[in-house]
Parts: sequence; structure tokens; C-alpha cells
Amino acid sequence: MASPSDWLAGARPRTLPAAVAPVLAGTGVASYVDEAVWWKAALALVVSLALQVGVNYANDYSDGIRGTDADRVGPMRLVGSGRATPGAVRLAAFVAFGVAAVAGLVLAATTVWWLVAVGVVCVLAAWFYTGGDRPYGYLGLGEVMVFVFFGLVAVIGTTYVQTLTWEWPALYAGIGIGALACAILVANNLRDIPTDRVAGKTTLAVRLGDERTRYLFAFLVLVAAAAVVAVAAATTWWALLGLVFLARAAAPTRAVLAGAAGPDLIPVLAATGIAEVVWAISVAVPLFAG
Repeated sequence: MASPSDWLAGARPRTLPAAVAPVLAGTGVASYVDEAVWWKAALALVVSLALQVGVNYANDYSDGIRGTDADRVGPMRLVGSGRATPGAVRLAAFVAFGVAAVAGLVLAATTVWWLVAVGVVCVLAAWFYTGGDRPYGYLGLGEVMVFVFFGLVAVIGTTYVQTLTWEWPALYAGIGIGALACAILVANNLRDIPTDRVAGKTTLAVRLGDERTRYLFAFLVLVAAAAVVAVAAATTWWALLGLVFLARAAAPTRAVLAGAAGPDLIPVLAATGIAEVVWAISVAVPLFAG
């Protein structure tokens, strides 16, 4: 029977910065163009965190029943390790999605009801990443999902529920956050290329191969840097302070380009997640001040 620490590990807390960063960035944009509505920002954070935990448990369940995690290099998986039954992990995913749905419904009720449709699409995307008969994560489309939902949708949505307006800086911030969220997944899939090939999981990393996947990681970091400049051009040049994230992204980028593999890529995931949070904070703070 899985212990509480096992369930916490199964939730993959190192991935949670990818859920916090877009809400920080989106709220920063809302504060600059109008004003931050903190209770809505808090609800958006609940939605984002719950979706992230939900997709982590859903991936654990779906990969586990397919046998993808039978010979795993990365952190422990509940189903693959046998510490929890598939049914229990599936239930945990549904509970997390339920929490996200409740918080999302409150946001929709206080803004516009079509946000319910956006929430439904988010949950379906989270489940079918590795779930269903033809999971798109096995077709090399995982990075697209992460960029769209944990980048564009999360940042623009956070801004919209607070301002009820379209804002170009939110789009630019969404690109920056999405690029770094993708970089986390790219590093994860780079680590898993050997085992994913054996399991028939054709991720983008498997399609590109080892060398080009490493260049993709570096390219995504550069995209995030360019997005800082775009946000600054559309708001205040003080937002260029966001480029300090490069100091935190430098080490994982060097490790990836130097050929880090297997367990050596696990710290890259955590460092890239921290770089994403630094991006969000250092961009958002000048926007709050402005």
C-alpha cells in the first residue's frame, strides 16, 4: 500500500513550478493593464496546480498499465513500481481534475460561462496525453499540449479572468512560459529516449533523436528570452529584468548540450522548473510596480 510520501512523489512536485509560473505571469500582466484581482488569481492557481497534479497521476496510470514504466530511469511511478493499484491512481487523477473543475466553475460563474468549455478541453487534453487508445503523447505531440495549455491558455486565461480583455503582453508571456514548460518536458523525454523506444512511445525526442532534442532544449530557452523582450516592449522596459532567468537556465542548458543522460538529467528538470518560476517572478514584479 502506497504511503503518503509515495503519493506525494507520484504527484511529481518538481513539475509544479510549471503550474505556478503562468499564474504569476498572467497576474502580473493583469496588474499592469488594469489591476490584479487576487481571489481570482488564487482560484486560477488552484485550477493550474490541480490540473498539473491530475495530469501527473493520469500519466502514471496510463503509462503504468501499458508497461511503459516497467524499466524506468526517472522518479518513482506508483503503478509501474507496484506501490499503488491502477484504480487508486486513476481515482487520484479524477479527484485532482474534480478540484480543478470546481475552482474553474467558480471562475466561469464570475466571468463568462464559455470558460467552462475551455476547462473541459483542458481536462480532456490532460487525460488523453497518455490515456485512451491513441494517446497523442505517444505520437510526439506532448510538447504542443504543454505549450498551448501550460503556456498560452494558462497565462492568457489568468489575465482574462481578471481583466475581461485580450492583452498582447499576456500572449508574449504565454509564449515565454510555454517555452520553458516545454523545455522541462523535452529534458524529461530526452532522458527517457532509450526506454520509450523499447515501449513504443514515440515522443518528439524519439522522433528527433538525441542530438536534435538537445538543440531543441537550448532553442526553447532562447525563445523564453525573446519573449521577455516582447513583454517589455509591450509594457515597461523594466520587465527586461526577466532576463535574469538566464542565470538559472544556464546550468541545465550547459548540462543538456554537454551530453548529460539518464539520471544526470533529473536535476535538469528541477533547475528548468526553477528557471521558469524565476522568469515569471522577475517579469511580473516590474509589471506589478508599473
